[in-house]
Order: sequence, then C-alpha cells, then structure tokens
Amino acid sequence: MTVSTVYDVTAWTIPGRPNVTAYSDIGAVINSIIADIKAKQPNQAAKPGAVIYIPPGDYSLKTRVVIDISYLQIKGSGHGFASLSIRYNTADTSGWRELWPGASHIKVENTDGNHEAFLVSRSGAPRLSSIEFRDFCIDGLAFTPTQNSYTNGKVGIRIASDNDSLKVAGMGFVYLEHALINNGADAFDVTDNFIAECGSCVELTGASQAVKVTNNHIGAGFVGFSIFAENAEGLLVQGNNIFPRGRSVVHLKTSARCSITANRFQGFYPGMIDFEGVNKEHLIASNHFRRVPEGFPPLQGFNNGKDDLYGVVHLVGDNNMVSTNIFTFDVPPAAITPSGATPTIILVAGGDGNFISNNHFVTNVATKHVVLDGSTTNTKVLDSGTADQIQAYTTNYVLRPTP
Repeated sequence: MTVSTVYDVTAWTIPGRPNVTAYSDIGAVINSIIADIKAKQPNQAAKPGAVIYIPPGDYSLKTRVVIDISYLQIKGSGHGFASLSIRYNTADTSGWRELWPGASHIKVENTDGNHEAFLVSRSGAPRLSSIEFRDFCIDGLAFTPTQNSYTNGKVGIRIASDNDSLKVAGMGFVYLEHALINNGADAFDVTDNFIAECGSCVELTGASQAVKVTNNHIGAGFVGFSIFAENAEGLLVQGNNIFPRGRSVVHLKTSARCSITANRFQGFYPGMIDFEGVNKEHLIASNHFRRVPEGFPPLQGFNNGKDDLYGVVHLVGDNNMVSTNIFTFDVPPAAITPSGATPTIILVAGGDGNFISNNHFVTNVATKHVVLDGSTTNTKVLDSGTADQIQAYTTNYVLRPTP
C-alpha cells in the first residue's frame, strides 16, 4: 500500500475533533498531521517525511505547532506580506482595497499560553535535518501597548535544538516581536524572504556554522536586530536589502570568519554594523551603506541609544577587513549627536591587525572616515580618506591616505 505523504491542511480532519478546521486553528491541524506522519512512518530506515500544503486563505493559529520530525516541508502559495505599520498609522483606511496580509496567511493568536507559532525541537540523536518553511505569511497581527512598540511576545519560528540543513525561503513575517530564531544552526539557509516590521528579524543564538542569509528584504524595529549572530563561524550575509529601523543591521557577537558582502544597507542610527566581544577575520566588502535620519513622524522620537562617535561600522576584534564599500552619510547637522560632533564612519574600537582599504565616502557634513582607538595595534588604513579624515589615538598603525 502506498502511503500519501502530501497533506492539504484544508482537507484534514483531526480525529475526534471534527469541528476544528485549518481556518479555526491551523496549529492544531498541523500538529495532528505531524502525528499522522509519525504513525505512518515508524520504520527507522524508511522515513521520507512529508509535505504540508497551506492553500491561499486566512488561517487562525491558536495552538503552537511543534515540529519534531525531519524531512518536512510546510509550504504555501505566496509570502503575502503587507505593511501593517502603514495601515495602523493611517487615520482613515475605509477606501483601501485590502487591509491585511494575504496569500497563505497565518494569523498568530496563540490562546494556548505559548509564544511561538512554530517550535522546532527534538532531543536525542540525530539532530533535526531538512525541514523547510516556504511561501506563506506569519502575521503577529498587533503590537502592545501601542502599534509602534514592536513588542507583543510573539515568535514566528523558533528552532530550539541543534539542526542541520534547515531552510526558510519565500516567507513573509510581519508584526512579530521575534520573526525567526535558530539556536544551534548548521548549514541553515534563509533566502528570498520578506521579514519586516518585526522587533527582531533573524537571530542566530547559541552557536552556528555555515549559515546563509541571502537575497532577503529585512527591516527590524528600533529595539531589535535585523540580523544577529553569536558564536557564529562562517556566516554568509549577501545580496540582502536591509532597511530601517533596526538598532543594528548586522550584529556579530564573538564570531569568526563571517562574510558580509554585496548588500544594500540603510539605517537611521549609528552602529549599523556592530561588533561585540572578540570577532576575528570577518570580511565586510562591496556593500552600500546609507545612514540617514528617521523620516517617519510617529517614530522620530526613538533611537538605539548610540551617538555618532560610535561609528556607522563599529569594529572590535582582530584581522577583520573592511574594503571597497560605499558609505553615504546624509544627516542634518542638528540631528547629529553629541551636538557639534564630527561623526565617525568606521570606528576600530579595539583589536589587532585590522585592515581598512579602498572605501568611498559621500557625506553632507565633515566626517572622520576612520577612527582608531588607542588600544588598537597593527591596523592598516589604505585609500579610505585624506590624512585629515583619519584620526588615530595610537601610533601603531600604517596609513596610506587618499591623495
């Protein structure tokens, strides 16, 4: 007998609970489908997994989905993203053609006391592998206590146990305090998603290796991170369009050998790239940075608590390279902090053997293109500003100024 491995959530009936549908609680329905997959694939040597399909429609999620099997794809028919911030900050939407995200649209309501829409977790060996989330929208619906707070406790996807070769592709995440958290990622692939208007967007916690965050649209809230990684080895951040207003665009904490290349970054605050702890051998190359002030009136009173001496790029660590980037700094003098300060573009705040070269700067005010802290050693600064645009509080460096 051939066992079907493709499930449609709208066609599934929970045994003993015929009144619960995908429209009333898609979480309960998907949990029931996963239980069926496990029951029909008990053989240790023959577990091909399954596909769970979510057709276009609006689905309430009241029960957290718990995924504890490998080789599972949960897929819809479109990311369905739409800006809720614009909607909530518009006085009259009575003439709008639509008000909510669409396509395969999951509304995170969580009446079960849990915070996550999807929890991926399993103990024992081997670690979970080859789970995919693809082409549907996870919508947190509203923030509290105001719609501009970026807080509601809701998590789109939390991957809580060690995992290998998981993928999130073509998804939409909106109005979640945390869109996507992965703890213990190996070869995780985050690509072609729309992750915006969330408190934090992509968070790699614990440790990770060989992760890709590529070709996404990403924008976090002023309290959170667009991309955060701790203890990361070999993270690739490439080809993303990351826009305001995250407190940092990419935040690396005690990580090594990560590549941040060919991205377009826009930020409202200093510390767009922010290093914390000991960071080694990172490459930041061929990116476009645009630092501008907050332009949206409801959020002009917020910031990330850092001033313009912190640097658009804030480096701490050894043997990192910042090369062939273009930096655009366009902030009115009255908005620069501290008042009257000369803003810093690249601050090497600590470390040995860092290399800054061939960067281009377009600024509306005088800036220090590169500043070296007194604790830095063996830094090379080549063709990244005139002698007057480089400030060093150390004598242990090499400078080739731009003519």
